[in-house]
Amino acid sequence: MLVRIGTSKITIKTMFILVVGLLYYGYSMHYVEAENSHFSKVVKIESGFLSGVTEPDSKATVFKGIPYAAPPVGYLRWRPPQAPAPWKGVRKADEFGPICPQFPPPKGSFYQLEYYPEEEKQSEDCLYLNVWTPAETSDEKRPVMVWIHGGGFVQGQGSLPSFNGSELAKKGIVVVTINYRLGVFGYLAHSELSREADSNTSGNYALLDQICALKWVQNNIEAFGGDPDNVTLAGQSAGSFNIQYLMLSDLAKGLFNKAILESGGMGANYRFPKELSVSEQSGVQYASMHGVKSIEELRRMPAEDLLGNMADYLKMGFAPIVDGKIISNEMIQHFAEGNKDTIPLLIGFNANEATSLVPDHFSLNDFKKEGEYRYGNKANRFFELYPCETDEQSLQAKIDSTTDSYAAAAYYLARLNEKNYKKTYLYCFNRKLPGRNSAYYGAFHSSEIEYIFQTLKSTERPWENVDQELSDVMSSYWVNFVKTGNPNGKKLPFWGHYDKQQELFMALGPHPEMQKMAEDDKLNYFIDVIEEKLDEYK
Repeated sequence: MLVRIGTSKITIKTMFILVVGLLYYGYSMHYVEAENSHFSKVVKIESGFLSGVTEPDSKATVFKGIPYAAPPVGYLRWRPPQAPAPWKGVRKADEFGPICPQFPPPKGSFYQLEYYPEEEKQSEDCLYLNVWTPAETSDEKRPVMVWIHGGGFVQGQGSLPSFNGSELAKKGIVVVTINYRLGVFGYLAHSELSREADSNTSGNYALLDQICALKWVQNNIEAFGGDPDNVTLAGQSAGSFNIQYLMLSDLAKGLFNKAILESGGMGANYRFPKELSVSEQSGVQYASMHGVKSIEELRRMPAEDLLGNMADYLKMGFAPIVDGKIISNEMIQHFAEGNKDTIPLLIGFNANEATSLVPDHFSLNDFKKEGEYRYGNKANRFFELYPCETDEQSLQAKIDSTTDSYAAAAYYLARLNEKNYKKTYLYCFNRKLPGRNSAYYGAFHSSEIEYIFQTLKSTERPWENVDQELSDVMSSYWVNFVKTGNPNGKKLPFWGHYDKQQELFMALGPHPEMQKMAEDDKLNYFIDVIEEKLDEYK
């Protein structure tokens, strides 16, 4: 049903008809003409009525700042997310919600210039999501993509300009982006928190938030014309790692049926979940650093005080943990052996992942210490593969080894998924972005995002026609995978699924094409490292 009311002639009778219509049609969509020739689309979800905004030249309507859980503040700090409070009337969904407290990238830094044009409002009251939909009615059953942002588990938000879902929605899918708890708010474990929880565990609040958001999608996405039975979970970097852990968890089972993992396979850059006991000790240490001994005292501290000093904060290494509830050793082992239920995957890495990740002051001493710490009895082989004798050589060795670890993790996961005969589509993004020292940075970590969302305009670069064309191809691949589990479509270069015998991947560059993985001792080394580390979870 379509209802349009002229803004200059709204009568009491007309308003009464509108309200009755909304109540009668429940989850159906309605349009109300608003100022500046925009249209406000009204939908009913579990918590109440929402109005989103459709731009005149767009086929998509966006609903911003929808609460999917209660504010995790005060008593609810470091507790599982709770249901949001319902509201009366029609809630305007025309502004993004606050983001989790965090240290934003320094002004003028590489990532600040690339992705964070403006600082957004921060608050612990951050559990909001955003929906872009092309649907005109609530019964269209559009495929859904839920995006989990990256940021090293301590930064990021679902409202970055590069994550604008309008262009993907124009291609026929519903796009959902979310905020979730980060850093100390999302991953703090502490023995006292474990004792007070029904599950006898702590940490992983960020994963619980993501599960809560996925349940919200199951219960509400039909109101936006989405299909709860066709949900793809997609993410990059830390978002990709989080998704991989959700793939292991029984708590997330049935909430999504496909996954897109960008630059974040388990083991990439030596990322593995920590044990609960280790994380609990870190939590006690963190409390001590802030001069307190109890969780009650920590809960009373203002959010900005909990962040404290950035250098000390980042050293804590907040990240998902093996808590025995959301993630268990048994789940990881089943996964590593190829016995865990798998789903269709689209997974890949960038050709120059580490150019934007490694600090330019990485010394020979730093490289030696890190190699010995990370690789233990395999360190000698590591130094043979990445020889260096000067600080300059060590910087390049660090960049190369980190990039190779991301590639190896993607290949390893593709091989695991093949064991269960689930089709996996593997890619390497290799387009060197124009501008800002392109020769050095190349296809850096995160650089594929603007292409996938078709949001090149969100970043100030001298984009070329080839970038626009590649963005259209990549976004079409992603949309097709969200729709069917297969990225292929008309007028697109054929993308074959990964096969261990052929080991082909899609090279996403100026001329997308299938290429064969070359025999590489370095990739095989990191795959061995991943397998050895996963054996420790037995």
